[in-house]
Amino acid sequence: MPLRLGTKVFGDDELLVMAIVNRTRDSFYDGARTFELDAAVAAVDRAVADGAAIVDIGGVRAGAGPEVDVEEEIRRTVDVVAAVRRRHSDVVLSVDTWRAEVGRAVAEAGADLLNDAWGGYDPDLAQAAAEAGIGLVCTHAGGLAPRTDPDHPYYDDVTGDVVTTVVGLAERAVSLGVAPESILIDPGHDFGKTTAQSLRITRELERLTATGWPVLVALSRKDFIGETLGLPATDRLEGTLAATAVEAWLGARVFRAHDVVATRRVLDTVASIRGDRPPAVARRGLG
Repeated sequence: MPLRLGTKVFGDDELLVMAIVNRTRDSFYDGARTFELDAAVAAVDRAVADGAAIVDIGGVRAGAGPEVDVEEEIRRTVDVVAAVRRRHSDVVLSVDTWRAEVGRAVAEAGADLLNDAWGGYDPDLAQAAAEAGIGLVCTHAGGLAPRTDPDHPYYDDVTGDVVTTVVGLAERAVSLGVAPESILIDPGHDFGKTTAQSLRITRELERLTATGWPVLVALSRKDFIGETLGLPATDRLEGTLAATAVEAWLGARVFRAHDVVATRRVLDTVASIRGDRPPAVARRGLG
């Protein structure tokens, strides 16, 4: 199906980069580099210039850490959304939150998409997206509460559980009034999963793309990449890009990434191999 986010409609052959901009002091990779408002806005400017079609703004670290209450999360996200919307009228603005109060606040400020990485933990978040007429990312998190790590998660069929869960969340969102063409599903790599389980959903992604819902994958420098290679977050780019190429080939459409330029180049290469994008230059052997 087509994907409609904000003012943009994306075809099913388009591979999109969702740039990560965190307004946190304790990001597992970025640290506090984009915590200050000016730094966050500048990071969005760079991401757009580098080819990001979507920018995902987060105000709370996904992992354990100091508490960030609703008011503080709103403070960290709303002013970025408002500032970026004034500078970039057509870029798709996403906010990574599980809280309906935050969702309503950022929607009013100009957000186009709510990225619910915690799998509907707050059931009112989908309603907030419906009320605002904006999009929603429906993610599998294994039933975990926000900011908690998995403890020996077990699934008879992890990919099957992912498919059932995210399709159920998407269908619920539609029943509440979210437009079907503005919904994405995310298998939730690392969230409620061991490394082996994240690797399995990676190679079995076609089971998600077969549902017909546009698939978003958030692979960038995650622990399953680090454990696969035995490397810290700073050294996981090559592993991330390998997984990105695999998932693009298997049908994912949106790629949440720290490294926009590298991700964009990988996606362009995959698109050209598939025959969906002509080479930027075609003169070899042509005289």
